[in-house]
Amino acid sequence: MTKDQLPPRLLTRRRLLLAGAAAVSAAGTAGVLAAVAGDDDPVRAAAPAAGPAAGPQAHPARKPNSYRLQPLTGYGAPQAAPHRPLVRSAPLLRMPARGRTMLLTFDDGPDPRYTPYILDTLRAYDVRATFFVCGEMADYNKGLVARMADEGHVVGNHTWSHPLLTRLGRRRMRAEMERTSDVVEEACGERPAWFRAPYGAWNRTAFQLGADLGMEPLAWTVDTLDWTEPGTRRIVHRVRDGAAPGVVVLSHDAGGDRSQSVAALRAYLPELLDSGYHLTVPDRRLV
Repeated sequence: MTKDQLPPRLLTRRRLLLAGAAAVSAAGTAGVLAAVAGDDDPVRAAAPAAGPAAGPQAHPARKPNSYRLQPLTGYGAPQAAPHRPLVRSAPLLRMPARGRTMLLTFDDGPDPRYTPYILDTLRAYDVRATFFVCGEMADYNKGLVARMADEGHVVGNHTWSHPLLTRLGRRRMRAEMERTSDVVEEACGERPAWFRAPYGAWNRTAFQLGADLGMEPLAWTVDTLDWTEPGTRRIVHRVRDGAAPGVVVLSHDAGGDRSQSVAALRAYLPELLDSGYHLTVPDRRLV
């Protein structure tokens, strides 16, 4: 079959293909010329394509889309989802430790009569501790709560008014805990990650609510019984005798006359450090 004998449809299609190839070749040539052109031989912009004139009336400007104006945030490291603690059936009594590590904790404050002296002593020895604050005390002394956080201490939740939780209903118990977390966050910018029940009185509801609010329950291993005001020397002996890797020491910086607690800390803290103990704060990655 000769060229003249090709069906009209086939001939038309062939011509279209040849025309398209020619157009692509011309475009490629123009691109090469544009690429090699220097500053002395600028390339003129191509004439606009035929059609209606572009202008505000022909193509009205679109209103900026707020989504498109927002910067991308996908270039940073992925953000970890907030960790929700497990609902425990018992509080943590001690912390897993490497070497001679201990935790010092103070309850019921902050109290402007005693807490500043405890903070001063800890700062003098470059030691970090954990303060389980009561909301009503923290609300009146937000500056001290902020100082705790600023100096590297952990601020924990010790309820609002120090009630016996096992005698409260669920709604009242949650209010005691949540209200305190709100005050701590307002004072130092972070919500508490640790919770301690007043009197060490825990029940299932306390563990559930603590986990719901993002807190781990921390009790203690060594009780100084400083709230009974037994004398500075006896407090020191209790800490010294109970010292061991991983133990959690309970003392108080409020709730009564805590001058013995302040004096005892000044005595036993350098002794612990000289004995090779590292005083630190709880780490949720270890529990």
